[in-house]
Amino acid sequence: MRQWIAGAPPGAQLPSNRVLVAQYGASPVTVASAMRTLRGLGLIETRPGVGTFVRATRSSRSPDYAWQTAALGSPRARIPVLSAPMRYGAPDAVALHSGYPARELLPHRLVRAALTRAARSEAALSRSAVTGLPDLQAWFAQELAEAVPAGRSAPGPRDVVVLPGSQSGLSSAFRALVGHGQPLLIESPTYWGAIIAAAQAGVRIVPVPSGVEGPDPDELARAFDDTGARVFYAQPNFANPTGAQWSTERVEQILDVVRTRKAFLIDDNWAHDFGIDSTSRPVAAHDDDGHVIYLRSLTKSVSPAMRVAAVIARGPVRERIVADRGAESMYVSGALQAAVLDVVTQPAWRSHLRDLRAQLRQRRDHLVACLADHVNVARLEQVPPGGLHLWLRLPDQTDLDRLVRDCEAEKVLVAAGTEWFPAEPSGRYLRLNFSGPEPDRFEEAARVIGRSLRRQL
Repeated sequence: MRQWIAGAPPGAQLPSNRVLVAQYGASPVTVASAMRTLRGLGLIETRPGVGTFVRATRSSRSPDYAWQTAALGSPRARIPVLSAPMRYGAPDAVALHSGYPARELLPHRLVRAALTRAARSEAALSRSAVTGLPDLQAWFAQELAEAVPAGRSAPGPRDVVVLPGSQSGLSSAFRALVGHGQPLLIESPTYWGAIIAAAQAGVRIVPVPSGVEGPDPDELARAFDDTGARVFYAQPNFANPTGAQWSTERVEQILDVVRTRKAFLIDDNWAHDFGIDSTSRPVAAHDDDGHVIYLRSLTKSVSPAMRVAAVIARGPVRERIVADRGAESMYVSGALQAAVLDVVTQPAWRSHLRDLRAQLRQRRDHLVACLADHVNVARLEQVPPGGLHLWLRLPDQTDLDRLVRDCEAEKVLVAAGTEWFPAEPSGRYLRLNFSGPEPDRFEEAARVIGRSLRRQL
């Protein structure tokens, strides 16, 4: 029937259903179903009281969306449509650009079982409070309390606000603590998602240089004094992208700067579960006066499909964050919260974290060795004690865009370090994920990177 329509001129009338039944030897039900399909495809049209006709083909034209530019006006901030770590490449490519661990590094059996139980629980049908499920709030509070030294007060469950991922927590903290047009101090380089969240919140970013030992306390003090800022965002443990971890002495120095200026430190502990040669030491554990806002995510270590995190804050700042979260997302899925809580309270969770540490060390050291063998024109400023990434310094004359394209042409995906700088980059870098899939192809990837670099030098 479709072939008959293709050969018929526009406007030709189709025979009645009774004639079509006789002509094709089909049942009335089949003919009626075929006619519905053809109408759905826009190939025929029915004119009540007249008959069914072949629809005239309209000349196609490209849609014109130019009017939208004038209607929308210029954006307040330039935000990339899709950051490099979020891209999907060819399925057979070596994915060193990603920000997530490979599937085999996740507790997938625990996750599947927990989701099944959560789907059968009351949490699957109930609305959660804005601040989260009480038992999950208590778990986050207890985890941080275990790191609090003797003599300091530990946070309680009420201080915890459960989030649909840490990205939303950053946005809320920047809006609630900084405000549109006001200065925010931020490490440079730092997590690209924090830079985007700051742009969305409309705050003014002030970079503070940070190296393998973290930011210089004197530079931080100068930035506070020069700008009048009241908030500093940092990743003191296994920073993304450098992998740096602050020493105990550096923590006290930074806290002294923050306390003296009656300011806030946002302690983004994104890699709490990814210690290798060291364990995470939350800066928030050394503060009981409300200067530190603590952000803790479970998304990367439990499952990318379970975007659950928490912010722990004390005093009026907590109320402002709660108000922002209520206005932004109302509450986090109770089923996801129940599933995450199920995973992290299983005895097998701690066993998984011990195995994960060993696997991350093996992958990190393997990629470090491959780079040393095949990319000797670049250097690592440090082998990170934790996290998921290596921060590779390239020669200053490197054309990063060309390097990324050349590597991708040979099925190796890498992330140019430009996105991790809130202002002009201090050098040419690649961020390479050693926790991605197929570590047996790291040597192949290193050869490609080295060959692509040498073509430029």
